Amino acid sequence: MKLTVGQAFDVFLERLTPLSTQRTVAARHRQSVENAIRAALPVRLFREIGSFSHGTGVRHHCDTDILVSVISDRPESSDTALRWIKDSLRARFPQTPVEVRRPAVVVNFSNGTETWEITPGFITGRGDEGVYVYDIPGAASGWIDTAPVEHLKYVNECNQREQTKGGAKKLARLAKAWKYYNSVPVSSFYLEMRAAQHVATQSTFIPVWDICQLLEKLEGHQLAGMNDPKGAAARFYACSSDVKKIEALSKLHTAATRARNALDAYNAGNSDIAFYYLNLLFGGKFPSQWG
Repeated sequence: MKLTVGQAFDVFLERLTPLSTQRTVAARHRQSVENAIRAALPVRLFREIGSFSHGTGVRHHCDTDILVSVISDRPESSDTALRWIKDSLRARFPQTPVEVRRPAVVVNFSNGTETWEITPGFITGRGDEGVYVYDIPGAASGWIDTAPVEHLKYVNECNQREQTKGGAKKLARLAKAWKYYNSVPVSSFYLEMRAAQHVATQSTFIPVWDICQLLEKLEGHQLAGMNDPKGAAARFYACSSDVKKIEALSKLHTAATRARNALDAYNAGNSDIAFYYLNLLFGGKFPSQWG
């Protein structure tokens, strides 16, 4: 059966959605990870953050992200907090790869098929009543702040708008698929928040239109830092270094051009060309129009 562009996006989004078995597999190590950290550190709570909890993960590219709220004075250097987490996990999993990858400590179980990212966080006391703002490791040995509960609320609010219901999370998943399938060194969280921000301004959600508009917006402002839309934390940034930003902008320019070519072909009724450029955009992973 020959697919329309719209039908192909439906198929693609279904393929991108993580399987329930991925969640089941990830749950196997949760208690042992928590026990290892609690044995070494005073912990207020473990909070799941990231794409699994936000419902924006991409199949086979969806790590389990945990924020560990540590009950102690925040050390001057974030290197110290990361070392606390790393040492506790290495003691519990001596045969498992454990490494620091800011702002988290990354643990690769099952030969890298199951990845956990554990970020130490310290409640700051900043923010309005009932809003939890954490300091987490930033660049070099510094700190940045984040408000994960507020950020999830924002994504959900944008996703639940009646005119574009479900569109914010679908667009975030498409943007992340572009990132992963083209090895773009850009923050998944940044893409998710930009996708939600874009959809919040739209009266409809049509994937071929919105992925093009999002990529063109990102290129237009050159992956500029974004103010926290909930006003809870500081600005957040697309890339962890200037070198990575240069690479990301180069790949973004290519992506925006391909997305525009696909949209122009779609509007002209030329599905063959639209499918050609969409497949290039998504690294050869977009469904064939022939099903």
